[in-house]
Amino acid sequence: MVTATRRSTVVPPNAPSVPRLRLASVRNSGAVLDGGWWPRSWDPEAELPGLVLALSERYGRIRNVIANSGAWDDQFRRIAVGSDVVRVGWFTSLDAAMVIATTERGDQIDLLVVPPATTAAVAEKAMRTAADPANVVRARDIVVAAPAPASAPAPASAVPTPLTAPASASGGPGRYSDAGRDEGAVLKKAS
Repeated sequence: MVTATRRSTVVPPNAPSVPRLRLASVRNSGAVLDGGWWPRSWDPEAELPGLVLALSERYGRIRNVIANSGAWDDQFRRIAVGSDVVRVGWFTSLDAAMVIATTERGDQIDLLVVPPATTAAVAEKAMRTAADPANVVRARDIVVAAPAPASAPAPASAVPTPLTAPASASGGPGRYSDAGRDEGAVLKKAS
């Protein structure tokens, strides 16, 4: 659990990875989300630079990113991305299933965050739903069905639930709970 936010600017030691990202083909004022992002880990130092670069290519310079403070492994106020420094805000009130980026022009980009451990098929379906310009389903209502750990298979009677904080601290506060989910219950209110 993160207890303090680093105040210095973080300079990632490695080159940014190409993000697993699906964006809406057009921006629709009626759409709830602008796309979906499937990070490879909960490490924001490793994941945010690639996301920021990809969003900058599409929407222009990104000046700010906002994320849920309980969902990620680390917190810092600023991160160097290319020649820019991007401010990062961490909030408990922000849905753990979202990340919000703001462009230099003040445009807001709302993205679904698909948990890193999610299978490819489930993640792709969730990102497609989030990137649909006609989508009116909020991030918290898009249920990403991650496979249950091999050591603790989900009972057949388990009912899929929305993205929620796990019952135990092992998943980290604010992270999605995978307990009781199955591969067949990919999306709630969508499909």
